[in-house]
Amino acid sequence: MGISRYATAHWEGDLKSGAGRLSTPESGLMSDTAYGFASRFGDRKGVNPEELIAAAHAGCFTMALSAKLAEQGHPAEALDTRAEVDLSMEGGPSLSAIRLKVTGRVPGLDAAGFRAVADDAGKHCPVSRALSAVPISVEATLAAS
Repeated sequence: MGISRYATAHWEGDLKSGAGRLSTPESGLMSDTAYGFASRFGDRKGVNPEELIAAAHAGCFTMALSAKLAEQGHPAEALDTRAEVDLSMEGGPSLSAIRLKVTGRVPGLDAAGFRAVADDAGKHCPVSRALSAVPISVEATLAAS
């Protein structure tokens, strides 16, 4: 049996003038967090689906990378990941690219080895597999320990 998580969305009104709220009742991280057209397609501060996908992908990828490094005998001292999700408007809104940029401190591993493990984690973490229709790139930089 797997693990199931959930979030909720509530929306009122039309797309451009309406407003919504997102909640994550199990964790309590978000409770009626506002989102809307201007925070997604414009420059208004506020959460949006692409940012949430980026957060989920950064977290999943970093955990997968940590596990793979430890399996190979090189547990990381630290991993910092930035996930960038592009929303294209050509032909209607769609996710057009995801870039995972990770910097790690990993004793005993060279830059090429770190890139290889990061590339593998970028292809096989659960969120990457779920988003496989979107081009995903991985940029891995090894920092000095």
